[in-house]
Amino acid sequence: SWVYALINAVAVLIIACPCALGLATPMSIMVATGRGATHGVLFRDAAAIENLRKVDTLIVDKTGTLTEGRPSFERAVGHGGFSEDEVLRLAASLDQGSEHPLAHAIVAAAKEEGLALDKPEQFDSESGIGVRGVVNGKGLALGNTALMQQVGVDVSPLAAEADALRAQGASVMHLAVDQALAGLLAVSDPVKATTADALKSLSRANIRVIMATGDGLTTARAVGQRLGIDEIHGEVKPADKLQLVEQLQAQGRVVAMAGDGINDAPALARADVGIAMGTGTDVAMNSAQLTLVKGDLRGIATARALSVATVANMKQNLAFAFLYNALGIPLAAGLLYPFTGWLLSPMIAALAMSLSSASVIGNALRLRGAAIREE
Repeated sequence: SWVYALINAVAVLIIACPCALGLATPMSIMVATGRGATHGVLFRDAAAIENLRKVDTLIVDKTGTLTEGRPSFERAVGHGGFSEDEVLRLAASLDQGSEHPLAHAIVAAAKEEGLALDKPEQFDSESGIGVRGVVNGKGLALGNTALMQQVGVDVSPLAAEADALRAQGASVMHLAVDQALAGLLAVSDPVKATTADALKSLSRANIRVIMATGDGLTTARAVGQRLGIDEIHGEVKPADKLQLVEQLQAQGRVVAMAGDGINDAPALARADVGIAMGTGTDVAMNSAQLTLVKGDLRGIATARALSVATVANMKQNLAFAFLYNALGIPLAAGLLYPFTGWLLSPMIAALAMSLSSASVIGNALRLRGAAIREE
């Protein structure tokens, strides 16, 4: 009896080893992370993989997210005695200290025109609305109407020109010199070729898409109409984007935020899943849980499909591991011995334990061949 008891005890200890249970979730996460990387989708942690499948609302920035993020200068309009070239020169001089894609376009256009740029004596970035500084002793402010209101500048004299440019989808920035309107500049940023397909995929997945951008509302609506986005928020500051995320979460929504700039960082960090463009700033990527290496929004649909497949795979692994232990432990303990005289050898228990772990690993590896990209 002591021999039988000892053999059964050893068999129970071997077959009760929770190896399969311990491998069930980490193996699926590891394989999914590698699979996502091959599609240009980088997950920061397991929580991002698990939460993405629950997302029902997506907030997207415009510049660099829906658009290429490589804007080109369109034109400048002078006012109050300032010529077009002078407006471009002053704006470019101030923008030399900015990292925003729109600023790069203005500086590049001024250099192409051969305009002599002055070094800013003072520079401050007003996140999401523009920049301010001092050039040659003149106080300059360059940004949207929110910045102009902040510095007390009336933009109504150029309202008609601004609205016409915005209706064409261009981003319009006003330039103020010593708190007087000096002109405006228009910069256009083409929509990414893949954006429309990406939004259609998200729509088929019943995800509500909202655009929140610092650009003027007219510009945002022109882009939104082209892409089929109905809910649009224009001239929003970083704090406004953060507040929008919190409002939707308070309504019970599971919110993802997609952006690429410094002004998107607070909302990216607060969202249930923050999605950064790999073509954007380091601050945005550090604040997000998911990075799209190529900046292709189709990666969101791919990542979501991978999230669904991964969670299903984890459940399969856990179910198998629980079922194995639920059946194996009673058999090893001698449940059938009174009826059949059969006992489970420790060697067989060791083999079964190894096979259970191998089965969990094999099931997790199926994710490598799972169909996750929606065509």
